[in-house]
Amino acid sequence: MFDPDQYELLDFGSGRKLERIGSAILDRPSPSAEGVAPKYFDRWQDTWAQFSGTIGSSGRWKWTNSRPETWTATAGNVTLELECTDSGHIGMFPEQATNWDWIARQVQRLGPPLKVLNLFAHTGGSTLAAAAAGAEVVHVDAARSTVSWARRNARRSKLEDAPIRWIVEDSLKFVRREVRRRNQYDAVILDPPSYGHGPQGETWRITHNLMPLLEQCAKLTRQRRAFLLLTCHSTGFGPAEVEAVLSDGIFGHCEAGVRVGPLDLKTADGRRLPSGVVARWP
Repeated sequence: MFDPDQYELLDFGSGRKLERIGSAILDRPSPSAEGVAPKYFDRWQDTWAQFSGTIGSSGRWKWTNSRPETWTATAGNVTLELECTDSGHIGMFPEQATNWDWIARQVQRLGPPLKVLNLFAHTGGSTLAAAAAGAEVVHVDAARSTVSWARRNARRSKLEDAPIRWIVEDSLKFVRREVRRRNQYDAVILDPPSYGHGPQGETWRITHNLMPLLEQCAKLTRQRRAFLLLTCHSTGFGPAEVEAVLSDGIFGHCEAGVRVGPLDLKTADGRRLPSGVVARWP
């Protein structure tokens, strides 16, 4: 988890969220904040930067305060370098911090050597949580710039010498190749987008490609399956759908012991902003 001095959700409403990361206060779009009103109107007056546009697509930042030169956030053993990108992302998804804690507990429970595959691995929060706990990790993301960012995060987290393989590849293509090579993993972590492209123009659509990917992951973990983590932020994939797709894709049947719950961010006064769904096994 992030300590309050590292990250805090200050308020949300009217389709936006107000976050403090270090000392910088950001105002960004949040579709899950539609239909509710902000609670603390005065806090929005202290915004350092506001993003106008669609998160994950394109837009621009308007800064009313100086942009931080060196900007990081730390949760446990994971330190992430932050940047306000043209897509509205900042290099971390703070709702994932609870999953980093869970991953670390699983690795510590099972003990090394443990081989973990992290797909759609972004800037490496889950990769670094697993590596810091003692796992060997294969980190796969389709964007070369994002993998480079994750490697910088490894250095910031003092994990540059950890056993991490950094792979720029389409996740489904990589997994199919690993199956053909008869490689095996103890655990798989997935955080798939709704839509995307691989480095060679491969098209990813979660509605079409998630089940085939999970079926391949089942083959990769068949001999020594230890834990699985799937997070989802896509319309139409609620808790029931995410539980079903993970259970059917990996185990071939329902009632496989998958635990599903909400991913959310919580304000200091206990209000929750939905941020997706998480499925864990066991």
